[in-house]
Amino acid sequence: MTRTYYEEEKNKMVDTDKLKGTVPDEVLDNFDSLITLFEINSNLIVCHFLSQVMHESMDFKVSVENLNYSEKGLKAVFGKYFPGDLAKEYARQPEKIASRVYADRMGNGDEASGDGWKYRGRGYTQLTGKNNYTSFSTFVENPSIIILPESLTEPRYALLSAGWFWKTNGCNQLASSGASEDVVKQVTKRINGGYNGLEDRYDRFTKLCSLFS
Repeated sequence: MTRTYYEEEKNKMVDTDKLKGTVPDEVLDNFDSLITLFEINSNLIVCHFLSQVMHESMDFKVSVENLNYSEKGLKAVFGKYFPGDLAKEYARQPEKIASRVYADRMGNGDEASGDGWKYRGRGYTQLTGKNNYTSFSTFVENPSIIILPESLTEPRYALLSAGWFWKTNGCNQLASSGASEDVVKQVTKRINGGYNGLEDRYDRFTKLCSLFS
């Protein structure tokens, strides 16, 4: 596929029929809202968005963060929160782990409040923290999300929360800039905070683009 192809694609409206068989029907059923609310409205942007979301959610199968870490895993991923031998006291206890590592940040209360667990990562891109949940619930005009944060695991809100995070963090502008591996890398950094799974994300991106060629 040439640069000319991608330059043309970014100006085309999304033909969601071409995603059938690749993207589950329950996701496609909510795609019009995604396009309208978050301006994920060209084939190029859709390919960037879906490649990231499908990687993060393991093809829409995962919509809640798994924090069932071993002692070794805690040291590797959240080492700064578990100095000395503290990881032993938390290993394989997801609720305690979340309450500690997400305490006193992102709008959450302290560890004892349990906010870290209540507002752990949910949705297809793992929306995390009370501040993000609050902002998203305000945007979709559904304040019950703060009371029932598990709502973000439902297909509609799992997708819309991903769209909200995508637009809020300026991913549309990045995605519109092209189809190179470097652009995918930039989008990955914005979504992931690093480059975890970059090769898989780029592979998914090129396969999705081929659906529209």
